[in-house]
Amino acid sequence: MQRQFALCLLAAALGAGAAWVYQQTAVPHRLTAQEPLLRPPLVRPAEPPPGTPNPWRQAPWAGDPLAGTFAGSGLEDFTPEERTNILVYEKTNRSVVHITTRASQRELLFLEVPAEGTGSGSVLDKQGHILTNFHVVEGAQQIRVTLHTGDSYEAVVIGHDPPNDVAVLRIDAPAEDLVPIELGDSSRLRVGQIVYAIGNPFGLERTMTTGIISSLNRSLPSRGHRTMKSIIQLDAALNRGNSGGPLLDTRGRLIGMNTAIASSTGENTGVGFAIPVDTIKRVVPQLITTGKVIRASAGILRVALTERGLQIATLEPDGPAERAGLRGFRVIREQRRRGPFIYEERRIDRSQADIIVAVDGEKATTPDAFLSLIERHMPGEQAIITVLRGGKLVDVPVTLGAGE
Repeated sequence: MQRQFALCLLAAALGAGAAWVYQQTAVPHRLTAQEPLLRPPLVRPAEPPPGTPNPWRQAPWAGDPLAGTFAGSGLEDFTPEERTNILVYEKTNRSVVHITTRASQRELLFLEVPAEGTGSGSVLDKQGHILTNFHVVEGAQQIRVTLHTGDSYEAVVIGHDPPNDVAVLRIDAPAEDLVPIELGDSSRLRVGQIVYAIGNPFGLERTMTTGIISSLNRSLPSRGHRTMKSIIQLDAALNRGNSGGPLLDTRGRLIGMNTAIASSTGENTGVGFAIPVDTIKRVVPQLITTGKVIRASAGILRVALTERGLQIATLEPDGPAERAGLRGFRVIREQRRRGPFIYEERRIDRSQADIIVAVDGEKATTPDAFLSLIERHMPGEQAIITVLRGGKLVDVPVTLGAGE
């Protein structure tokens, strides 16, 4: 179920009052008669006499990325920018779905009050798989997906990945009503690139907004004290209900999934964030197949943050790190006698524990950074973990195992 998360990390660039906010429904603002227009309306000149060339008719634009897609549709009457906007929407809007959720919240003693949420999603294939954010459906007891046809279907969650805020639903809908979205490539995105967002802000179905990529490789706090990496920052208007909807390029390809805004009020401030499609392409096949994401694991269960690096505290018994010879804290057991009684005393020896400083040559200064570097690998691959041992740097090859 979608709910607002006011996270603890504040955006310094936005001032002390701004926090990450995940979108959900709210009452839209309406202009009053006292509010001035931002600019006067454009006035189109009168049509010229018959036979006179029409100055408003545009010649086909050779640089239009979707030129010719809808030949004979009358798009030559629009500016190149307008044609691109129209063609992107025509290509993709039928792939966007409206997601509504219901859950019960217990209040007072035995009284349960129903809670409703709303969000967006994208059709992935003709089998009825729907892509959305995990926070849109988290805790939901009932999920319904409405297609572009207006038909609504009961949905089930077949897989979710909370650290990446990704979930996959499935609906039993006719294949002819399902229009899969085309997946793009987020590795080649550039700041300043035009992007489009389609979703259901305030329940207004398949609403499109446009903007540019404001920055790349942002980080957002996630579940379990984890951090989502390589996040796309954009200035296209996102509001409550846009979560889970597609972020598109000028060719109508999915390049990200809209997931959060930075705001102190929950309303759009021009600072939005999207999960890159390359993350989605890595996660979704596993969710469809197994319902969860299998990540590479080094078998290091706990570390202690020190000034010199991450000191290994606990290792998985007979796990990858222990088999590779990495060292954690030692538990020393000693028997003591007090009068007629014998008891066991345990103490922790930290002196021999390795201190992690890097993985594959990249610094690992926090537990989250260490996990992110390990999870670049697949289970069975080898990672080189550099540790400080006895005052010297030692490279230890570790064949990684599998974990969740």
